[in-house]
Amino acid sequence: MIDETDRQTRSVLTALALLACMGLGACATTSEMTVPPPQVAAALEPLPAVVEEPSASATPPRHGPRQNERFPVPAEDLARVPQKYQRQLVDFPTEHAPGTIVVDPNDRVLYLVQADGKALRYGVGVGAAGRGFSGTSDLAYKQEWPRWRPTDSMIARAPERYKQHENGVEGGPGNPLGARALYLFKDGKDTYYRIHGTNQPGSIGKAVSAGCIRMLNHDVIDLYERVRTGAKVVVL
Repeated sequence: MIDETDRQTRSVLTALALLACMGLGACATTSEMTVPPPQVAAALEPLPAVVEEPSASATPPRHGPRQNERFPVPAEDLARVPQKYQRQLVDFPTEHAPGTIVVDPNDRVLYLVQADGKALRYGVGVGAAGRGFSGTSDLAYKQEWPRWRPTDSMIARAPERYKQHENGVEGGPGNPLGARALYLFKDGKDTYYRIHGTNQPGSIGKAVSAGCIRMLNHDVIDLYERVRTGAKVVVL
């Protein structure tokens, strides 16, 4: 008879297997993403004060276990993430207002603009060249532990991989969107471009996803907590 501990263990292993099989195709091209019905975007309210990080010269703190999360977020060993892609405060003179997100897919980094010519810089993983959105958009809404579903075209193209998930994948450790997702709209319309988490730290700094911007779960949680719906997002 399978006890509750065995059942939980099997559930976690199944989730991890799901993540592994969808790692390269989780965030589809802009025309192939299926998302939950969008919530009404908040009005463009003034952004809250931006909390500063330690200076870039300081040793970035180890990402410890996240408390009070719906699902476990274990400590992240930053030794596996190159220094360039670790969260840090850097010089970033720009005309964009504090609170703006600037994504540089070519350099594999995301900036959260601060005051006084500074920005918080996060390492990201990106999609293949030519398969993502570029330009200016708004952060329409954001979700904790978001739900994901492959599109009908993805299921038709690779039924052996996606057919089993046609009813969607609930948020959790095995969900390809990770712990958080930020949904970008332009002129009131969904760009189908996402900034989201990942449980694959080795993908940070690389072009591995199918179009969207992926971050360490610790980093996307941090970004989620700092920005408000209505923030401007610029993808270079």
